[in-house]
Amino acid sequence: MSKKDKLSLVNEYNLILTGLGEDTTRDGLIKTPERASKAMHFLTKGYQMDAEEILKSALFEESYNEMVIVKDIEVYSLCEHHLLPFFGKAHVAYIPNGKIVGLSKIPRVVDVFARRLQVQERLTRQILEVIDKTLNPLGAAVVIEARHMCMMMRGVQKQNSSTVSSAFTGEFEKMETRQEFLNLISHNLGS
Repeated sequence: MSKKDKLSLVNEYNLILTGLGEDTTRDGLIKTPERASKAMHFLTKGYQMDAEEILKSALFEESYNEMVIVKDIEVYSLCEHHLLPFFGKAHVAYIPNGKIVGLSKIPRVVDVFARRLQVQERLTRQILEVIDKTLNPLGAAVVIEARHMCMMMRGVQKQNSSTVSSAFTGEFEKMETRQEFLNLISHNLGS
């Protein structure tokens, strides 16, 4: 983003605060438009990232062909309808088909798509599709459970609600494989 665009966003935040009836010259708000602009750039940095390239940077030939799961990946995103946060955990699995990926790349892929204006359903599908396309696994699975501030702070104001979304390809479309995945992500194996 250019310096001109950054300045424009700072000015827009200033207008929003003024429109709310705030005095942007008061001590606590003087730097708020600049801080809000920087925060928004950070929270949407996924637009400048390429999930496919992240995965390709750590692909390895390997004959392993059993389920690989990275679970409890923290998810922080912004609802595109209200610009309010939603947050939770993602669980991602794939069954290798001659290639495995460095495990840290999966949470990075989650962040690429979460750090954009989102809806949870699209986020789930985007993660699944890039893993399926790039790794060409025997199957892939993604489950996200999240709490949405747009439901908690406004609207219906339901504090304890959460949303679960899922997407599956290949072997995970078979009920037996899907059930194994769901069982593994719901248990704490380390205890």
